[in-house]
Amino acid sequence: MDSPVAIIDALENAPAIIIPLVREVPKEVLQRRPQAGKWSAHEHACHLADVHPLFFSRLDVMLNEAHPRLKAYFPDEAMEDGALLKVDLDEALERFTQDRARLVRRLKGLSDGDWQRAAEHEEYDHYSVRIMFRHVALHDMLHAYRIEELLLKKDWAS
Repeated sequence: MDSPVAIIDALENAPAIIIPLVREVPKEVLQRRPQAGKWSAHEHACHLADVHPLFFSRLDVMLNEAHPRLKAYFPDEAMEDGALLKVDLDEALERFTQDRARLVRRLKGLSDGDWQRAAEHEEYDHYSVRIMFRHVALHDMLHAYRIEELLLKKDWAS
């Protein structure tokens, strides 16, 4: 997944994979954490909706500044523990779908040069628009995998 077309396809298809997966999780385990400090399926899904403003902001900075510098984002540091459990899941999934469609439309309008625009990222050796959105696509699937693990989990502690 290196070309802009492949990245956009992955980003565009993510809601069609993630939302049915979340809907498959039984209600009684949707907000259940597998252990202290680990997210529930609900939290993983809500997180995917909550990070879109960060992507839009970073894209704007990378396209409009000559030498942008980006700070690392750590969700555990950005919000209090359990904050995502208070988010309305249906609203979050709708926001995820709408923001993702808006992001895909924006990415489809980028030039080849835009995809190569670079930034200094405090966590990574090198970073570009292409790397950022490949990272987002992989991030989507990481959380989808975690949701599926929780969906399939059979050894829940009492």
